[in-house]
Amino acid sequence: MILAGIFTAIFIPEARYLDFYINTIEWEVVVFLITMFVIVEILKENKIFDEIARFIVVKYHNNLRKMFYIICIVSTFTATIVEDLSIAMIFAPIIIVASRKLNIKPATYLLGMTICINIAATLTPFGSAQNILIANEFDLDVIWFLVNLGPYFVISLLITLLLLDKFSLRKDMEYCTSHLCSEEEFTEKKILAEPITDKKTFMKNLIGLIILIIFLVFIPELYLAGLIGALIFVLINPIRNKKGKSSISLSKYLSNVDYKIIYFFICLFIFVGLMELNETIAFIELLIENLSAQSEFILAIIILISTSLLSGLIDNTPVTIIFIPIIRVLFNQPEFYLGPLVVAFILGINLGGNFLPQGSAADMMTLEISRENNVQDMSYKRLFKVGGVFALLHILLGVGYIAILVFLF
Repeated sequence: MILAGIFTAIFIPEARYLDFYINTIEWEVVVFLITMFVIVEILKENKIFDEIARFIVVKYHNNLRKMFYIICIVSTFTATIVEDLSIAMIFAPIIIVASRKLNIKPATYLLGMTICINIAATLTPFGSAQNILIANEFDLDVIWFLVNLGPYFVISLLITLLLLDKFSLRKDMEYCTSHLCSEEEFTEKKILAEPITDKKTFMKNLIGLIILIIFLVFIPELYLAGLIGALIFVLINPIRNKKGKSSISLSKYLSNVDYKIIYFFICLFIFVGLMELNETIAFIELLIENLSAQSEFILAIIILISTSLLSGLIDNTPVTIIFIPIIRVLFNQPEFYLGPLVVAFILGINLGGNFLPQGSAADMMTLEISRENNVQDMSYKRLFKVGGVFALLHILLGVGYIAILVFLF
């Protein structure tokens, strides 16, 4: 980053001033990320989602098929608000513990959970860090996402669940009716028998989460909704000091924020600003526009495929920041409409990394938890095969969905 700034500054005078670097950073995005990290830290500390997962298992353990659908749907919708890695860390251990008690294979439940939460980011502007960047750049709110991407999300989620049910869950259920599927003696009954957090703490944080969602829907500025939401969660979750007295402490949660991610985003903003300054972005935009032959559908598919491939090879955050100015320039062309291009962009960015397990943090966490708990039928090879097939399916569904947007609307 420093070398890029030095080389650009040698040839372009604008890059020699501090103001350029300060103005290049999207500070609203930085603030929103910090506020969401604070909220997630509070929810994790109070084990709110752990309790939700435990409640699902206790309530639906007599109907294993319904439990599969509820676990996948709830974890997916939760991942539209909280990062998918945290959801995998919460749901995977409880799924494994429940499976041992209920004499069922955990692999299908784990596959359903991790594959479904990989498409969760397509539903909301705060479902992933990449969506936050895109929504901030193009002024997209929750309603826009629900209208333009909601149908795709619902269709792809239902198809994924039905296929997993037909080809995996049904076979496992039939096998486990006549075989012992729990290879180890179950010793962790407490996690199912007793609440993980007390009812008062759970209810006040659940209400706070509902209020946060309302703010995110109705307040156009995401950073402002995040700030108000973070303050509410800090107020309803006072901490106790060594003397046993309760006090409100924002600094405690701010100190737990992973600032490496924040610094990473700041560096990327500056890097792309330099690329715009030296016209690298303009060159890429011209190349894509020439390949599209002035066809909106072809252009959208090029964006979908190129961002998918790049997101599968490298981290999808730099791909997002590089392509944002390209989409912005293309949108200014009179022959192109923002809707299909941005939909293709969002789908490509969020789905491309799912072809390989290492492209998804949730997939890798699920594999690690499975390995630690000796889940024999949940291996890298199986997740690579099954996850890759569904990633391809989701991309193909995206192509069909974009065709409908372009030619029918």
